[in-house]
Amino acid sequence: MSNTGMKIFAPASVANVACGYDILGFALEKPGDEIIVRFSEKPGVRITKITGAKGKIPYELEKNTAGFAAQKVLEHLGETRGFELEIHKKMPFGSGLGSSAASAVAGAMAINEMLNRPLTKRELLPFAVLGEQIADGAYHADNVAPSLMGGMTFIRDNATLDVHKIHVPRGLIAVVIYPHIQVLTRDSRNILSDSVTLKQTIQQTGNLGGLILGMHNSDLDLIKRSLNDVIIEPQRAQLIPHFYDVKEAALKEDALGCSISGAGPSIFALCANTFIAENVGNAMQKVLSDNKIENDLFISPINHEGSIRL
Repeated sequence: MSNTGMKIFAPASVANVACGYDILGFALEKPGDEIIVRFSEKPGVRITKITGAKGKIPYELEKNTAGFAAQKVLEHLGETRGFELEIHKKMPFGSGLGSSAASAVAGAMAINEMLNRPLTKRELLPFAVLGEQIADGAYHADNVAPSLMGGMTFIRDNATLDVHKIHVPRGLIAVVIYPHIQVLTRDSRNILSDSVTLKQTIQQTGNLGGLILGMHNSDLDLIKRSLNDVIIEPQRAQLIPHFYDVKEAALKEDALGCSISGAGPSIFALCANTFIAENVGNAMQKVLSDNKIENDLFISPINHEGSIRL
């Protein structure tokens, strides 16, 4: 096994989920990133190959989310053997689909798998979060936690990584459309105001509570009433061409809700079943295509496994 290596897959994720800025996220079945890891004669972690990144990802560990996360796991375990990583990016940068988080998750998990899993996935979480922090400067797990652990996750507190899984109703399908424009998380954070009104706070906390309760009770009507962002979405929508037209198209086709995926520009919708999801996806895609914006469409159930060894 040490010669041939091992392949790890970490899935894309949708963060914020409308009313849960920095504290909600769920994993998709595709796309995702792959890392191949092998033992090396040189101590420490080395990145030997990167594909699919168009030269945009540095090989230096301190600047690479996967390499940094891997190195942190190695240091924590006091392991002296060396490891080589090949990073295969299978998803776009700056897409709002947790690309940097998926790489960090795969990097942390690669070392753990090669060493026969001394750590649980939950114990790997802080190292993956540290890796992703390199990309956007923030310590938050709303992409990393679902990519690593699967399902929909709620983070009560990012600083202590107080993370919990949320029940997902049977049959729930996510539709995600990625317009081929770039919105970097750092830029998307910088436009946000620090001020929130009391009215907005009451609405948003009501929606967050309603969404979690709706998920727990498989109450689709409550989910539909709750999947609404009154704080972040109105500020970020300007960064995404035709966002409100795409959202309107999704809701007309009976999506439970539609909002920005992570920092954008991807837009997600949650749907009660596959039939609705396909109609929603086609309608969202038509808006962008009619406006000459290239895009990719992903239709996926919630991925309950998270990162896996292939």
